[in-house]
Amino acid sequence: MKIGMVYGSTTGNTRDAARAIRAQLEGYVDEIFDVEGLELAKLTEFDVLLVGIPTWDIGELQESWDQCIEKLDDLSFDGKQVAFFGDGDQCSYPFNFQDAMGILRDRFVARGATADIGHWPTDEYDYQESRAIVDGMFCGLPLDDLYQPEQTEERIQIWVEQILEELGITESQEEAQGG
Repeated sequence: MKIGMVYGSTTGNTRDAARAIRAQLEGYVDEIFDVEGLELAKLTEFDVLLVGIPTWDIGELQESWDQCIEKLDDLSFDGKQVAFFGDGDQCSYPFNFQDAMGILRDRFVARGATADIGHWPTDEYDYQESRAIVDGMFCGLPLDDLYQPEQTEERIQIWVEQILEELGITESQEEAQGG
């Protein structure tokens, strides 16, 4: 199983989250990319994609993702699994918290991806609405480094364990890979 990670980041928070996720998935993530300037066809080479995006302004895509999102329409993600993580501000933008994660999820799913891994409970967040809610859960890992930075590390750790379990990566496989 080939796993890739791609993220967009303006302030560095999503980049830092991507690095922390990759560190915990050492030996499993084959490549990590900043979406800025990336030839998006590269993403189709992976069986699993971990996709990071912060919500920017009022429910908008982060600039690098915004500049390339329409190029995703030229690609097929049939047979690919996609999990999302993102950074947002639940207090200042309670009606748009993590919207970008939901927007990006919808685009990948429309192109054939399966996005049924990495979903996260909505409790412990104070928001009103979000386009990232699917079947009562966030469609990925929501981080809020402005108002809940003390929870980021633990959330990432739990989410990584969840992703490994959902992908069917067992302890015996981890030991075989040196884990």
